[in-house]
Amino acid sequence: MDLDHKDQKLLMLLQENSREQLKILANKIGLSIDSTKKRIQKLKEKGIIDRFSIFINPKAIHHDIVVDIKIKLHNITEEGKKLFINYLIAHPNCIELISVSGDFDFTCVLITKNTKELNNISYNIRQKFKDIISDWVTSFNLEVHKFEHYNFEGL
Repeated sequence: MDLDHKDQKLLMLLQENSREQLKILANKIGLSIDSTKKRIQKLKEKGIIDRFSIFINPKAIHHDIVVDIKIKLHNITEEGKKLFINYLIAHPNCIELISVSGDFDFTCVLITKNTKELNNISYNIRQKFKDIISDWVTSFNLEVHKFEHYNFEGL
């Protein structure tokens, strides 16, 4: 689906505040409330808007440690891979799990209250899947400068 200027502006406004009133959105993009509502519905139906969400600051909920772990697997069956993925998806400290290409197979973001908790969680995951994890590289996230923000003027 090609996005016209009004769709692009609407998406940028929704990125800033997905709870903005339709009246305000319509005013900012120069359309009626009904036309704006229809555009949002169309963007949802086409899969351009996947969901409306919020960004939770882990530090505000006392999870001061945020790490990005690159994981490489080996000797993996489809069933083993599925078990690994489902385990991490269900893990309460795993906030992102993405399949990647390159030197690693997954990137996993964990949040923890402190380094002791991180160490325990990492150890437990690595022990549970020791037969399939061949490499594990942890990087601490120090500060978020940009997170899932699309600039349609530059695309």
